Amino acid sequence: MATKQKIQNDYINHVLTEGKKPATVFAFAKKNKFPEEEFYKHFGSFDSIDGEIWADLFRETIKEVKSQEVWETYSAREKALSFFYSFFELLKTKRSYVNYSTENFKKGLHTPMQLKSGKIVFEEFSHDLIEQGLETGEIADRKFLTDKYKDALWIQLMFVLKFWLKDYSANFEKTDEAIERGINVTFDLLHTTPLDSILDYGKFLFQNAGFKMGF
Repeated sequence: MATKQKIQNDYINHVLTEGKKPATVFAFAKKNKFPEEEFYKHFGSFDSIDGEIWADLFRETIKEVKSQEVWETYSAREKALSFFYSFFELLKTKRSYVNYSTENFKKGLHTPMQLKSGKIVFEEFSHDLIEQGLETGEIADRKFLTDKYKDALWIQLMFVLKFWLKDYSANFEKTDEAIERGINVTFDLLHTTPLDSILDYGKFLFQNAGFKMGF
C-alpha cells in the first residue's frame, strides 16, 4: 500500500536523482512498486506533490513550535522568531529538495504555485500572531493596513528563503542573523517606524550583497 509519505519520499528520491519530474504516473508507480490508483488516492498530479511537501513543512514547523512548553509565554515577536528559526532548521534536512523545487519557481511577484498551499497554512498561523500582538499593544492597529500585516510576514519569509539558498556561511549563521534582524524590523514597523532598526537592517543587507527578492 502506497501511503502519502511513501509517495512523497519516492518522488523526492526521483527528482533528486533524475533532476526532473517522472515522465508519467504509470511509470513512477511501476518503478516504486505500487498500483497507479494508489497515487490518485493522495495526489492529483506531480505538481500537487510539490505543493503538499511545502505545506507539510509549514505544518510540521507550527506543530513543533507550539509543542514547546514556553510557547504560551512568548510575545508575538518571539513566536515569529521561533517559527522562522525552526522552519529553516527543518529546511536544512531537505536542502537538496528545496534547491530543486525553488529552481522551478516561476519568476515574478506572484506566489509560486508550489507554495500556495503552504502560504495558506502560514497565513492562518500569522493571523493568530497578529491578533495576539494587537491585543497586547505589541502591534499597532492601523486602518486599512492591519489586514496586510500577514503579507509583511510572508514577504519577510520569502526574503529569508532566498537569502538562505545563497548562504554558505558555517551552519547558516548569516541566515540566523538575517532572521533576527528581519523579524525585529518587521515588528518594529508594525508598531512604530524606528529609523535605527531600518538603517541597521539595510547595512546588514548591503554587507551581504547578492541577496535579492524573487526566484
